[in-house]
Amino acid sequence: MKLYKLSLNAGFSCPNRDGTLDTRGCIFCSAGGSGDFAASRELTITKQIEQAKRLVAAKNPSGRYIAYFQAYTNTYAPLPILERVFFEAAGHPEIAALSIATRPDCLGEEVLSLLVRLTAIKPVTIELGLQTIHDNSAAFVRRGYPLHVYEDAVHSLNAAGIGIVTHLILGLPGETLKDMLATVRHVCSLPLSGLKFQLLYVLKGTDLVGHYMAYPQNYPLMGFPAYLDALLACLAVTPEHIVIHRLTGDAPKPLLVAPLWSANKKFVLNSIEKEMKHRNFLQGMSC
Repeated sequence: MKLYKLSLNAGFSCPNRDGTLDTRGCIFCSAGGSGDFAASRELTITKQIEQAKRLVAAKNPSGRYIAYFQAYTNTYAPLPILERVFFEAAGHPEIAALSIATRPDCLGEEVLSLLVRLTAIKPVTIELGLQTIHDNSAAFVRRGYPLHVYEDAVHSLNAAGIGIVTHLILGLPGETLKDMLATVRHVCSLPLSGLKFQLLYVLKGTDLVGHYMAYPQNYPLMGFPAYLDALLACLAVTPEHIVIHRLTGDAPKPLLVAPLWSANKKFVLNSIEKEMKHRNFLQGMSC
């Protein structure tokens, strides 16, 4: 059965923005907290679901959806607020599952207990924005937590029976293909259920755009052929049991500064599929 994700905004913040860790956010993150396609935070969760449904209803004859809490850090709020928001989504008759994007340093015991209770109602997947295993790159993007925090969170979520999808960025400054492959191999050695691959792009309103515009030679961005080669190399070392949830990303066109090739999502995805077929990648893969 085909399911569409409905991007929701629960109105939460992030420890990288509210002063707990930093006030600037991750260097690549837009003012929308990576939830630029989400509905308005001013609406209730139910109203956001109904609004988002109308945008994709014609493409989704099954009438079943995934509630995707995408913007900012979606386990970073007092427990009663998390309960109200998540149970409202889980109680919607057309919501088949919940996907919750968050940080691994925002998954305390109370939150894990809440997630376990949620899974009794609807399947729950947690999406963790790791981006890279390399300390220099993590410091550059201002991730704000060490690798072992991510690893501990993955093991805790897995022990609780909750699926984990990890976000990775390809093309971080200074990272070679060897570095990217090391990241993929390491995370795939952990009990993940899925991966999301994302190219590094530059958005208006981010700190990255200031660096990129001032010193473009220090921040070379991948052209599409290089991204395609890196992506397929990463897929080649990804075990078959790990589902690929995303092959690339598409930024809102009004915010996108570079690389401009990423704006043509249909061309990019069709080209990836064509090259995967050419290299016999599709046989036996989950994506």
